[in-house]
Amino acid sequence: MMVPETNMLPFNGEMENGFCKEDLSDIEENQEELDQSSQSNIGKPPRNTTGMRHCISQATLAGASPLESPTQILPPKSSSSNDSGYVPIFRSGSYSEIGPKPNMEDEHICINDLCKHIGSSKGLLSPGAFYGVFDGHGGIDAASFTQKNLLSFIVEDTHFPSMVKRAIRNAFVKADYALADTQSLDNTSGTTALTALILGRTMLIANAGDSRAVLGKRGRAIELSKDHKPNTTSEKLRIEKLGGVIYDGYLNGQLSVARALGDWHIKGPKGSKGPLSSEPELEELILSEEDEFLIMGCDGLWDVMSSQYAVTIVRKELMLHNDPERCSKELVREALKRNTCDNLTVLVVCFSHDPPPRIEIPRTQRKRSISAEGLDLLKGVLSDI
Repeated sequence: MMVPETNMLPFNGEMENGFCKEDLSDIEENQEELDQSSQSNIGKPPRNTTGMRHCISQATLAGASPLESPTQILPPKSSSSNDSGYVPIFRSGSYSEIGPKPNMEDEHICINDLCKHIGSSKGLLSPGAFYGVFDGHGGIDAASFTQKNLLSFIVEDTHFPSMVKRAIRNAFVKADYALADTQSLDNTSGTTALTALILGRTMLIANAGDSRAVLGKRGRAIELSKDHKPNTTSEKLRIEKLGGVIYDGYLNGQLSVARALGDWHIKGPKGSKGPLSSEPELEELILSEEDEFLIMGCDGLWDVMSSQYAVTIVRKELMLHNDPERCSKELVREALKRNTCDNLTVLVVCFSHDPPPRIEIPRTQRKRSISAEGLDLLKGVLSDI
């Protein structure tokens, strides 16, 4: 569901209508079934020569590890008035691997200090950051161009920073059109685009495609983006309404995503609404002290790993060494072990200098009693022995 446009000041205040959507212990069994139920579409059809997106014939999950077992966690604390003084800091790490694909088509961007990066002319008064993952297909042209230009399109928009959502939407359209107009680029190339723009405590996630952003909140995984697969109900309805077809999970038999920048050999004339959309879905939230880190990854990660398992890995790794880059590398290593068939790009963004705190789960004292009737029955049984 698209988030309605709200104004953003430039910036020590808070945006309204945000949401604030624990260490894990007492590990039990059978999380693999839970992971598979929440991520039912693990495999992808094989790629053909008509510009199809990444292949992944049945990806084989590795045997369930203890981390992926069900875990007992504390319920999240509600935000308090003391949160008003909270200001996050931003530190990040990333890691990429070509995986089993013949070419690397992923790009990403990590900017921990947005004010320093864009200069003081925009009047940003609060700390800011920008992160993005761009999963290319049909070549790397579209992903590289978007990685280099999307942030500039956002901050140069006339609505930035007073109306950031509109600036982001406009930037996605501008990048998409530029991919059609720039003759030095292959217009059959396309890319997904997942970005996180943070100003003060306000974080805006914009997504077009099947990369995913997941928030780690005291050990809980909270998905901040929706995978735009052609077979998802909302995307299927939109595609078919606009005259598109879905064949074997592929849009018009060619593309395994329902939204992407570029791919102008599939889209209609500029300005027309076609089955393949470049419009991002936006999610906004106000960060609190319970929000520990953000994971952003291309579908090569999420094809073989649940959001909760990824959060569990990152939290435990941060408690060991507090290094987001090593966390990103560990997620990539785990995905390769699970036989992903795609390029891999992962970003981990932390919102504090400190590692996540250990969460103690209080032990409950259970009092067992027996009824008078039960006691009489037990006495009768014992007397017969």
